[in-house]
Amino acid sequence: METINKTALFLVIVGALNWLLVGLFSYDLVAALLGGQTSLLSRVVYTLVGISGIWAIGLLFKDFTDTRA
Repeated sequence: METINKTALFLVIVGALNWLLVGLFSYDLVAALLGGQTSLLSRVVYTLVGISGIWAIGLLFKDFTDTRA
């Protein structure tokens, strides 16, 4: 489960940085790297970032108390 959480957070950060570039410079890095907004690869990345954002909502309510001895 830890791997899924870290992957989701990584993708959320990628999405946030992409939106920062869009907001500041009108530059969509994902689209530029993967062949435009309508390319299959870009749409897959956008979808994975969106799913990761939904997954990260659950992380807001997770108790991260360290229970190791």
